Amino acid sequence: MRYAQGGGLSDERRQFRKGIRMLAAERFAAGEPSSAIANELRVSVRSIQRWRRLWDKGCPRALRSAGSASPPRLSETQFAQLEAELAKGPVAHGWPDQRWTLSRIKTVIGLRFHQSYTLQGVRKLLIRHGFSCQVPARRAVERDEDKVTGRVKETWPQVEGPRRRSTPGSSSRTSPASR
Repeated sequence: MRYAQGGGLSDERRQFRKGIRMLAAERFAAGEPSSAIANELRVSVRSIQRWRRLWDKGCPRALRSAGSASPPRLSETQFAQLEAELAKGPVAHGWPDQRWTLSRIKTVIGLRFHQSYTLQGVRKLLIRHGFSCQVPARRAVERDEDKVTGRVKETWPQVEGPRRRSTPGSSSRTSPASR
């Protein structure tokens, strides 16, 4: 199963799902209909039908969990090392500015750990460990926030002028001259 966070089922949740499949297997042996099993176990009828086909082929052993699809390629200690590398900043790794991109992080992972990730793989890895995508605001170094705030509040209303209120018949489409 896939989740928005990029992770899968935890070991605890995987065991819980296995228990539900084993309960379904007991009911298959008793000859209960799929819809009754689905209602009782609160799963979809299609899942029950899929599990029943597996059960018919290989008995309850076919319903056991196969475990996670693949173990994480970077261990927790390696990810801690990656975090330390990212904390040094992109300039320390030879890039001209202070902005981390997925391709730059992918390069660091490849050079440091000899692992090949796709850009989406790097994104999912970071999200799984609590990082978020952030786009820095482009602002001039010389920018003075107090002056900008003062201009927006005081000067800009004078430049913009008062807004004309719309009254019935003020539109050129409804004026008598345009008819």
